[in-house]
Amino acid sequence: MSQVRATHILVKHQGSRRAASWKDPDGDQIKKRTKEQAIEQLKKFMGAIEGGADWAQIAEKESDCGSAKQGGDLGFFGRGDMQKPFEDATYALEVGQISGIVDTDSGVHIIKRLA
Repeated sequence: MSQVRATHILVKHQGSRRAASWKDPDGDQIKKRTKEQAIEQLKKFMGAIEGGADWAQIAEKESDCGSAKQGGDLGFFGRGDMQKPFEDATYALEVGQISGIVDTDSGVHIIKRLA
């Protein structure tokens, strides 16, 4: 398979390579958030999704990635296009499957493979 398509929810923290986002342009909240707190946020989102909450709505409101405006959808990408841990996690998923927590230089993510 040459390309995959995925959606994700990113939560940045004080160790993220860029401590700012569309939600927090100056990084005031991100710089205060520990990695552990970011993981706890993702666990809450995962629980809500497992309980029937809409992935795209959570991503639009909560994700620190600019893809939030598309419900977290990153479109299609191939090997070498994303950070290695993110890429490896996405390629390991079956279509429709949701990852556990994935740690990258950008922050912590949950990923859903779409294609």
